[in-house]
Amino acid sequence: MIKIDLHKKLATNGGEMNLHIKTEIQSKSLTTVYGASGVGKTSLLRMLAGLLTPDAGSIDVNGSYWYDTKQKINWKPQSRKVGFVFQDYALFPHMTVQENLTFALEDKKNNQTIADLIEIVELGDLKSRKPDTLSGGQKQRVALARALVCKPSLLMLDEPLSALDTEMRSKLQDYILQIHKEFNLTTLLVSHEMGEVFKMSDEVVVIEEGKVTRQGKPEVLFSNQQVSGKFQFTGEILNIQKEDIIYIISVLIGNNLVKVVADEREATLLSVGDKVLVASKAFNPIIQKLGD
Repeated sequence: MIKIDLHKKLATNGGEMNLHIKTEIQSKSLTTVYGASGVGKTSLLRMLAGLLTPDAGSIDVNGSYWYDTKQKINWKPQSRKVGFVFQDYALFPHMTVQENLTFALEDKKNNQTIADLIEIVELGDLKSRKPDTLSGGQKQRVALARALVCKPSLLMLDEPLSALDTEMRSKLQDYILQIHKEFNLTTLLVSHEMGEVFKMSDEVVVIEEGKVTRQGKPEVLFSNQQVSGKFQFTGEILNIQKEDIIYIISVLIGNNLVKVVADEREATLLSVGDKVLVASKAFNPIIQKLGD
């Protein structure tokens, strides 16, 4: 378990913000940090990685303190065993794919680790190419593989898929989930895309104005009421069409278009562009708007 209690004064567009993040992250979970821009999500990841020094507090990772002001402990970034994937990938442009991975390897002679990662993220045909010749999805896979080279205790992903199209985003979400499970990782993901949050998260930490305001399973946090059923999907409403006394709600779920029947009361609560949860209840599909 990771126990976090950190304070940091941050300069934001809206003025000074007192960041105070106090939470616990379960080991081997994939936890999403969710919130509006400027609330401290990236700053939290940077403090965990040792790239930003808190003003006070502690980071306890499975009983070992990475940071603690009372004990005057502050481990260097390279001692924290953190894998970090940035939004802009941060690959070295003058290095090939293989060289980017090797640079992050502590034991430069351990080529088997590199070979295994290249196979897992399907980079075999790309290992001699440089980043400027790769697509966004390919760069993302390289950045993910590089973050795993050090066999991290904690994998952190800062909105790594935001610049990708829907199809590539979905494919790389599957890659990340596969790697999270295969490597038995504790993973922190920063995301503002509701479908991604539902698809990937074991738990969600919601940050507002520098503080954790809610934490729990996404279906509990973002639904107006807890929904149980044989299936649950999230999507975006593309169209609402009235037919006689019913309404047909067209919802984009991944790359698939699903149509759900709703009555007038349900339809009046929904608008095109809303993020919704589609689930089964008593053998009938239901549709429910997700909260922000």
